[in-house]
Amino acid sequence: MTLPEPYVREAGCGAAVVCIHCNASSSSQWRSLMDLLSPTHRVLALDSYGSGNSPDWHSDRFISLADEVAFIEPVLARLQSPVTLVGHSYGAAVALKAALAAPTRVRALVLYEPTLFSLIDAFTPPPNRADGIRDAVSAAGAALDRGDRDAAAKVFIDYWMGEGAWANTPEHRRQPIVDSVANVRRWGHALFTEPTPIQMFHRLDVPILYMAGKRSTASAQGVAQLLIPALPRVRAVEFEELGHMGPITRPEVVNAEIKRFLEQV
Repeated sequence: MTLPEPYVREAGCGAAVVCIHCNASSSSQWRSLMDLLSPTHRVLALDSYGSGNSPDWHSDRFISLADEVAFIEPVLARLQSPVTLVGHSYGAAVALKAALAAPTRVRALVLYEPTLFSLIDAFTPPPNRADGIRDAVSAAGAALDRGDRDAAAKVFIDYWMGEGAWANTPEHRRQPIVDSVANVRRWGHALFTEPTPIQMFHRLDVPILYMAGKRSTASAQGVAQLLIPALPRVRAVEFEELGHMGPITRPEVVNAEIKRFLEQV
């Protein structure tokens, strides 16, 4: 059996940078970063399972972050090591898991609010700071059970971007999000059941840029409060005016920080 591989966008030449997108998005979210870095780097942006031009998850069991890492493994294996992994939200969680799986392959990590909610639950059993996203996943799942994908998308997008965000989403951008949100329970399961303990992240002895938005959700902030102290070579940057979707809503701000970091590692 031939295992599926992700769709890849690629630009530039030089040291490899691999970008992994957030949920309800695709590799297209990294276009402006690719334009910025391609004069000096070989930039690859991947579509995760069920996103963009990649195949959907092929099993009837719930997906794990280890499965997401296995999906991108063939791409990483073909690159000359070491590489820089860039991830946003769910994609940042996958990047961390990939770095733990093969630390010698990774030159640096660039993370925007990895959503490893399992760390919050392991530190403080519910109720805790992850309850907001836990409730959002449950409500979105209930909407899907009613056959109302639009309502599911509204719950998910409004949680991460604020009340009214879905209503203000341009019509041409809605359908891919509606289609993707069908996987919301799958995403939640992967993030809440990830078994990696906080102590494992002490092993990531590479330069790490950890970016966060001051206007982000309690769940993202809760992960940051636990994870940043566990990373031995981390540079933490908080954007005063941004929220969890900063790499999409204000890519020029986030991308400039990424470029500065890569010039120093």
